[in-house]
Amino acid sequence: MRKIMSMALIMLLVFVTAACNNEKKSSSSGSSAPEEVELNIMMSFPQYMDQWEAYTKQFEKKMLKEENMKVKVNLEMPSSDQYDSVLQARLSGGDAPDLFTIHSNNIPTYYKAGHLTDLSNEPLASKLFENVKKTVTYDNKLVVVPIESTAWGVLYNKAIFNKLGLKAPETLSELEQVTKTLKENKYTPFMLAFQEQWVPQLMTALTLGGKVSGEVPDWVNRMNEGKGSYKEMEDIFGPIDLIMKNGTDRAMETGSEVGAADFANGKAAMFVQGTWAAGTIMETNPKMELGVFPLPINENKADTLVNLSTSTTLAVNPDSKVKEVALKFANYVLDDKDSSALFQSLRFNPISTIHKFETDPWVKDAYQYVEAGKSYQDLILPSAVTEEQGKLLQEYYVGTVKKDDFIKRMDEVFAKSRK
Repeated sequence: MRKIMSMALIMLLVFVTAACNNEKKSSSSGSSAPEEVELNIMMSFPQYMDQWEAYTKQFEKKMLKEENMKVKVNLEMPSSDQYDSVLQARLSGGDAPDLFTIHSNNIPTYYKAGHLTDLSNEPLASKLFENVKKTVTYDNKLVVVPIESTAWGVLYNKAIFNKLGLKAPETLSELEQVTKTLKENKYTPFMLAFQEQWVPQLMTALTLGGKVSGEVPDWVNRMNEGKGSYKEMEDIFGPIDLIMKNGTDRAMETGSEVGAADFANGKAAMFVQGTWAAGTIMETNPKMELGVFPLPINENKADTLVNLSTSTTLAVNPDSKVKEVALKFANYVLDDKDSSALFQSLRFNPISTIHKFETDPWVKDAYQYVEAGKSYQDLILPSAVTEEQGKLLQEYYVGTVKKDDFIKRMDEVFAKSRK
């Protein structure tokens, strides 16, 4: 009897111990408390804050459901004029974000400084269109995620042009005639929104890009060697002067977002602005007939080209303390299920084989020029040069610098940037 009682007690202890072990295993697997992680992301386009905030929330839910990880995304979007200086200060000050956006032109600088992670073996790499992938490859490595790939030039109101029987101009004299006809019919030709220096800088991006691609293809190389000058580019002021003298009032008090909304409401017929402004424009006036044409810079039609570029890209900080999670977010930007809706909401062009959405009419307008061979790859200029161009054009507009001052100063800034 005692033997039976002892055996029963032993069996009971074995059962209780096994049950406890199973409970511990259960609690250490699916039912355990999720790991908590903070992910800091810094981006340069505050106009898209709503879309990216929504996308980061989707990422948080995905990580909790699939990885049992509670991710808190801290999303920062400094103003465009301050972004580069803020980012550089953060990278050098030990307070760097885990992911951050940079312009594709700045890839060599950030790569050489050790701020970019090789993404060549990440799942996203196989999803990119090859022509897009090439624009973000450096040292034979995919070093950033392309986000904003655009073909752009001058935005225009097709309804106004059609009403007056106007066609997209192909030369500077034709642009002058369009401007004259618009004014004769009580339309303001150009929307001016120069409060942020990157907007007037778009005029130099288009004029320099067209002239270099059409007439002086070695200019950038010679500038990098100290053998060129902005004096060679003096005729870019032909279209710049035309735009500035025939635009809306209070340009220095008007920001890019207000300018886009005013343009949508018919306060001007043309706007030197990229197709990235389409979101604000179409939200303001969903019925607007928006079109795109290349900015003519002289009488040579071969120089009248749209800008084709990958502009904004997303980088992963190689020194991130949560690098694995940062890489997961980088891949999520090209998620098979969710990425198309994101890019469509941003009104960006498809950049990947997974993107299955209809492009907008103005995008098709711009890409007609690309398909016809009337485009150029965005010039790669030092960031200090592009920033100074925008700043000097603001000063040129208000009359505090002259054309010769602009040329002299830009030669100095380019020379300094080489060092």
